[in-house]
Amino acid sequence: MILLINPPLVKPSEPPPGIARLYGTLRAEGAACAVIDANLEGILHLFGKNPPDPDRWTRRAVRNKSRNFDLIRSPQGYLDLQHYKRAVSDLNRLIGKAVEISRVRITLSDYQDPDLSPVRSADLLMAAQRYENTPFHEYFSKRIPRAMELHLPDIVGISLSFLSQALTAFSIIGFIKARYERVRIVLGGSLVTSWSSNPHWKNPFQGLIDHVVSGPGEQPLLDLAGLGGRVARKRFSYEPFALRDYLAPGPILPYSASLGCYWNRCAFCPEKAERVCYEPLPPKSAALEARRLCSQSRPSLVHFVDSAISPALLSELSKNPPCAPWYGFVRVTKRLADEEFCRALKLSGCIMLKLGLESGDQGVVDSEGKGMDLSVAARALASLKKAGIGTYVYLLFGTPSESENEARNTLDFTVRHAPFIDFLNLAIFNMPVNSPDAERFATALHYEGDLSLYTGFSHPKGWGRLKVRRFLDAEFKKHPAIARILLNEPPFFTSNHAPLFVGN
Repeated sequence: MILLINPPLVKPSEPPPGIARLYGTLRAEGAACAVIDANLEGILHLFGKNPPDPDRWTRRAVRNKSRNFDLIRSPQGYLDLQHYKRAVSDLNRLIGKAVEISRVRITLSDYQDPDLSPVRSADLLMAAQRYENTPFHEYFSKRIPRAMELHLPDIVGISLSFLSQALTAFSIIGFIKARYERVRIVLGGSLVTSWSSNPHWKNPFQGLIDHVVSGPGEQPLLDLAGLGGRVARKRFSYEPFALRDYLAPGPILPYSASLGCYWNRCAFCPEKAERVCYEPLPPKSAALEARRLCSQSRPSLVHFVDSAISPALLSELSKNPPCAPWYGFVRVTKRLADEEFCRALKLSGCIMLKLGLESGDQGVVDSEGKGMDLSVAARALASLKKAGIGTYVYLLFGTPSESENEARNTLDFTVRHAPFIDFLNLAIFNMPVNSPDAERFATALHYEGDLSLYTGFSHPKGWGRLKVRRFLDAEFKKHPAIARILLNEPPFFTSNHAPLFVGN
């Protein structure tokens, strides 16, 4: 028996796609398997606690808790952004106030402990050793023994995808290791894959974790379970998840039709640096599986979590839709500048597309290997808007090829096309620690920790992080056209809830 655990803390809006794929594949291959979404369960456990010595605003949040839960879990809750923001703010206040360990800061989307860093292996080992020193200990110290007694697993798989999960993941590992010595612990997930892809990686968790898995975990888990053979096909299943308990107006199903990115040519891309191979399902098979999942779970939304939905899959979805509203991340291509194709996507249920524009300067776009023409991007934004498809645009500042002049070109491009942009994500460039491109630049310690995914670098144009941040705060965000877009952002849930507001 294999027990899969998704540790806190990430946004509790949808089930974890990695575990949904693991569970579906393992069950299809004949493995006995069970799931605990400790992220959702742990967060709901905190909501059930009464905040000590509540102030006026916390007392209001307590009074309105049931109503706010109902609002976030109802389609009507997304008709008025201001009412939504108030409800989310109150819920976030409650989860923060429920934490009795004063140093720990918890929000609906993050977990931080100033005394322990998720990028220092020594701190993760400390979290495992002192597993009771986490706000989630009261929850998992009862939940895990019940699951152990019920399922009698001999393998426990911990899925670690985000830094915000790392400290709690190791607290759970420490708890299991202290009480269930016979159980083999397997650690995997996208964050673990990133750690182990570093050429200087040396597993610092030997003695605590029995197996560290890099990349897809289906085959290693089947091998450990003694089932042998090769995985014929990866399948998703949401059968073990309490889909109605997530903070969303109905089930949101994350689904991936591929591993890796079909483009894989962007400079400084972490996936490129990690040498992740592109492994897609045939578009027709992916569309059929998405439709099958929708018929089983009747979701309010399908979230394609591919690094980038391929043009072939977009075309297939336009003809064979999943029978539910859907959205995902795409690269800007000429096809998206075609109004007729955008209308076909809209008719298929496409409600929003996340676009990796990155820069509004053609020289930067070319230097970073994006393979995109900004004139095409401009037409694509207009075509998507005309078709009624929302746009969530990602911009990246401080790349090695950008200077302040190029950043201002991005400002100008964004302002000119602001009527066609619904949401904006503004990020500052981080240099991947294992990127071969990083060798061209002098590097320095960026995050203090042996597990850091990024390194500092000497910007060739003097456009360092501090200057970029000042530009964004003092100039870019304050432009009236951009400020209006930024007000559309759903707090904490950001792009996970953004499509629910498109067209409202």
